Amino acid sequence: MSPFIAEFVGTALLILFGNGVVCNVSLSQTNGNKAGWIVIAAGWGIAVFIGAFCSEKFSGAHLNPALSIAMFVAGKQAISQTLIYIVAQMAGAMFGALLVYLFYREHFRVTDDAQAKLGCFCNSPAIRKLDQAFFCEVVGTFALIFPIFMMVMPTLQETGVPIDKAPVLGLGALGLLPVGLLVFGIGLSLGGTTGYAINPARDLGPRIVHAILPIPGKRNSDWGYSWIPVAGPIVGGILAAILFRCVS
Repeated sequence: MSPFIAEFVGTALLILFGNGVVCNVSLSQTNGNKAGWIVIAAGWGIAVFIGAFCSEKFSGAHLNPALSIAMFVAGKQAISQTLIYIVAQMAGAMFGALLVYLFYREHFRVTDDAQAKLGCFCNSPAIRKLDQAFFCEVVGTFALIFPIFMMVMPTLQETGVPIDKAPVLGLGALGLLPVGLLVFGIGLSLGGTTGYAINPARDLGPRIVHAILPIPGKRNSDWGYSWIPVAGPIVGGILAAILFRCVS
């Protein structure tokens, strides 16, 4: 399997399980309706593990443009490969969002809350203060990517691979479990302000799908906020990569 296909499939699975749990909790007449934030955070942690598990051997399981850009800044990936990964991640996120809508379409039909419908695709801040939301996304993404790099470093040291020569994360299947737990922890501890996008593709791809689909009773796609879950994670990833280069 090519890295492009692996990133597409892995990101699609990430969104299918991740946005799927949001639908199960937020939409009317589902068996999981109003199950709460812990269920959503747990679902996203599992979503990351599943998507990464299925793609890790073929692409390193980035599934996140912020991580791919951070890998480039850290000197571990060429710009051409980074761009290929980002295109695959965006396409996979959009396809995953389409699958989620088709799966829950009858529940979208009976749900009156337009904001809840939007939340099944993308993020919104709990308090609409854009500078604070940007800060939260920067910190949340830093808290994701810097620990991932710190997990990678000892793995590469054990195998004797120079840190600047490693083309992918190379954590292995079992090594991905802590990444899923990390996302679960970020959701529990840092997710209450913005919904913790911490991934530009995870937010922007489904937001575009929300704008395109004929969802009954939907609101606008909140493009005025849409740059926050893109720019914040990219900045957080770059800061994580810079610090990692300083300490490695």
